[in-house]
Amino acid sequence: MVTDQGRHSPLSPPEAADLVLDFVNTRPIDGREERLADASAAARWLRAAELAHEGTLVTEADAAAARELRQALVTVLLAHAGEQADGGPGGDGPGDGGTALEEAEAYLRRSGALYPLSPVVTAHDVRLVPAQEGVPGAFGGLLAAVAELARGGIWARVKACRNPPCHLGFYDRTRNCSAAYCSPKRCGAQVAMRSYRSRRAADPADATRE
Repeated sequence: MVTDQGRHSPLSPPEAADLVLDFVNTRPIDGREERLADASAAARWLRAAELAHEGTLVTEADAAAARELRQALVTVLLAHAGEQADGGPGGDGPGDGGTALEEAEAYLRRSGALYPLSPVVTAHDVRLVPAQEGVPGAFGGLLAAVAELARGGIWARVKACRNPPCHLGFYDRTRNCSAAYCSPKRCGAQVAMRSYRSRRAADPADATRE
């Protein structure tokens, strides 16, 4: 969606959001396969996302780096959804001490140095593009998408579902940017039910009062 002024509506995800969400949702969610499991799988995803070409060499170390970058982004997206991260992130994420969010942000700062971006200045706008080729350039392309979302003021709308079994990445289309779950009817209801059962278990007297 585009507004009358030609600017993208914040309630509709731009291509940069689609790219970031597709990347974080390569995780094995709801029985789906891990799409960054190894070098060949990572190469297929990078080519499909048009971040790498057919001849780009992708190693097992590159696939592991992609999973680490993904986990760092998921942790940040959970923070966007209001998640309070206290422990180290699970899976392949960074783990240097401190809270999960602090670790993720530190990892992303290091990634920014490893996969730098260059400004392309025209009379119409300024874009950030990867300064490298190959896999580093592909990772830089993901960071460039994040930078574009931040520049547009909609980075906070890119979130990850707070329901622990899910953590699906999604775009918050609410006007007040208040969504915390990919689906209120499914994940939101599951969280509410677990909270209810936890309260009952902590205070068995609740059951007798109902």
